Amino acid sequence: MERVLRALLALPSERRTTELAALCAGEEWLQREVEALLRHEAAAERFLLAPAAPAEATSAADSAPADPLPGQRIGPYRLERRIASGGMGDVFMARRVEGGFEQVAAIKLMHAGTHTRELLRRFQQERQALAQLSHANIARLLDGGATADGRPYFAMEFVEGVSIAEYCDAHRYTVRQRLELFLKVCDAVHYAHRNLIIHRDLKPANILTTPAGQPVLLDFGIAKFLAPEGPLAAPETALTDARWMTPEYASPEQVLGAPLTTACDVYSLGVILYELLTGHRPYRVQGPSLLEVERAVCGSEPQRPSTAVTRSLLTADGEVPNPALTPELMSARRSSTPRLLAQSLRGDLDSVILMALQKEPDRRYRGVDALADDIRRHLAGVPVLARRATWAYYAQRFLRRNRVVASAVGLAVLALLGGTATTLW
Repeated sequence: MERVLRALLALPSERRTTELAALCAGEEWLQREVEALLRHEAAAERFLLAPAAPAEATSAADSAPADPLPGQRIGPYRLERRIASGGMGDVFMARRVEGGFEQVAAIKLMHAGTHTRELLRRFQQERQALAQLSHANIARLLDGGATADGRPYFAMEFVEGVSIAEYCDAHRYTVRQRLELFLKVCDAVHYAHRNLIIHRDLKPANILTTPAGQPVLLDFGIAKFLAPEGPLAAPETALTDARWMTPEYASPEQVLGAPLTTACDVYSLGVILYELLTGHRPYRVQGPSLLEVERAVCGSEPQRPSTAVTRSLLTADGEVPNPALTPELMSARRSSTPRLLAQSLRGDLDSVILMALQKEPDRRYRGVDALADDIRRHLAGVPVLARRATWAYYAQRFLRRNRVVASAVGLAVLALLGGTATTLW
């Protein structure tokens, strides 16, 4: 499958449909798998260069049972409204109407006509990931089953909220408040890693923040199990393993199709933190081509966050500054000014974020807990590990942390010098 996918990605989009049959050499099951992977990954807005679905796939989907509509029943739940749609399925807000109690849930249901082995395995994998995780900042699994026509579904905690970036901007969170909120996300991701699960698709849209200010991690649809055994931990090819992603938040090893570790989540958290603190992303992906994504993510270095906040975001054509997204607006959303915001990021936070964004996985933080610990060091005013240790840096941190003591010592020294001068006079 990997050989066929790589060959198709090397062709112009208009030639892929005609070449697919030849590359599959009469293996109908392989052709169906490749068609579904390409078609549904494009629909999910994760990056895979996908042609239009061929006629055979379209007719198969058309003959499948229709997707449910609000008001219909699935198991003990009644669907109320569709709240999201992706490559593998739809997500509905639903209400439990059986069992003697009421409960609001989010129902994720596979699309009709998409039951390929790969997509079915990924759906089951997401359900299993949620079943293994019990954390205050991760959406809980409530129930699961299959519809009358055999489509799997699962019910999870319904989270009423907005993306973490929207929440922070709407409440004009300061840099410190954003860091404290981000630490809760780090704790959730670290918990998943301790349970041998890599998320692989961390981004603000998958971190909803409730009105009470609690971030909740969602969408383990492309999660990777690190356990060596079990039906859901089957080895994946480099292409199907790594190229399911959101390119703006993907690590270099995901873009290149290299083997993945927890370091890919560290990188994605670095991108999210960069965006939360500056309003910018570290890279600008200009187009949907693989070469463009590789150029942006693997071939360019991000600006220091303290520099990024001094420039305006570009318009959609990427040529002129967008007057609506100026340093003044970005800093105001952080209850600051351009000068003070740049000053607050310069030094420690520049170093912390850029360490998380290192191209080579072994040069990043050794884990999400190490990233979180360095942020806590910064908040406590002690030296961070991401910066080179010098006496001047340690002295600066000490003086900032002990301003009262430093002021008292300074006054004592001045008094001593004044007394000495008087005596000499």
